[in-house]
Amino acid sequence: MLPRPLRTTFALLAAATLTIAGASACGTADAVESGSAGDELAGSKLVVGSKDFTENIVLGKIAVQLLKAHGADVVDKTNLGGTAPNRKALEAGEIDLYWEYSGTGWIEHLKKTEPIQDSAGQFKATADEDLSKNKIRWIGPTPLNNTYALAIRSEKAEELGVKTLSDVAKLAETKPEAVTLCIETEFSTRDDGLPGLSKAYGMKIPKNQVSLLDTGVVYTETDKGQVCDFGEVFTTDGRIAALGLTVLEDDKKFFPIYNAAVTVRQDTYDKNPALEKVLQPVIAKLDDATMQRLNARVDVEGEEPAKVSADWLNEQGLLGSAGDA
Repeated sequence: MLPRPLRTTFALLAAATLTIAGASACGTADAVESGSAGDELAGSKLVVGSKDFTENIVLGKIAVQLLKAHGADVVDKTNLGGTAPNRKALEAGEIDLYWEYSGTGWIEHLKKTEPIQDSAGQFKATADEDLSKNKIRWIGPTPLNNTYALAIRSEKAEELGVKTLSDVAKLAETKPEAVTLCIETEFSTRDDGLPGLSKAYGMKIPKNQVSLLDTGVVYTETDKGQVCDFGEVFTTDGRIAALGLTVLEDDKKFFPIYNAAVTVRQDTYDKNPALEKVLQPVIAKLDDATMQRLNARVDVEGEEPAKVSADWLNEQGLLGSAGDA
């Protein structure tokens, strides 16, 4: 493993490369040949959204390229914003589909307070209720579970003697100045974020020791340990391994299960019944290890999300005779 200063430098350089490359990402996705994998969606016009973090953008690009390869006329609105803007756009008909997570659907959209710890049960309950109440259909789920977690530099975890979130809560009680935390803005307000986590573990962290940062900055600052020692992470993020971070065990199993799936309005699904057939072969292949590799290519190696997604679809033989993206 590279020394920590070099790992941090490479991660920052990759992030800078990604920022520059991002402007051409949509054009890259457009290089996929329409109808090259089949014509099941010929005549359809579909608008695809996504959230604004790497994994969801990559998943969004996968949907854009796959649907186009099956004959659809696709409008790419990936990187639309956070959870709320995408859901509102879906409900308003401004987009036709985007990738969502079962735990987010259950806690955020359906306003449930108690997650279901069984993966299949959580997905079914979320999908059934969202369809009956909101006419939103869930296509999936993927095997990947992109749940929240707190991480810390491995050497700092050993120094502080923390392995679990209960250990962090105890440390915050006995030595409060030792617990500094970097999180995203969305995590600071969600019931399945810091408010719920603090309640579940009795974790009291002074507000002046919690920093709100962009996703990528959370990882690099957690790695550097200057602004914060603990950081909110996604468990399928490739930067965890690249930066040598240790994920702390959620020993009270607070965080819900977050299996990704495609959410689509029922009216759009009714007009395009082939969506299920087209999407399911991709959905079945997206497990934790696969997503970690794809995320790392973007966040660690600095590649464009559109290229990463097209490369993977081609490797899996899911774009038919489509050319390189």
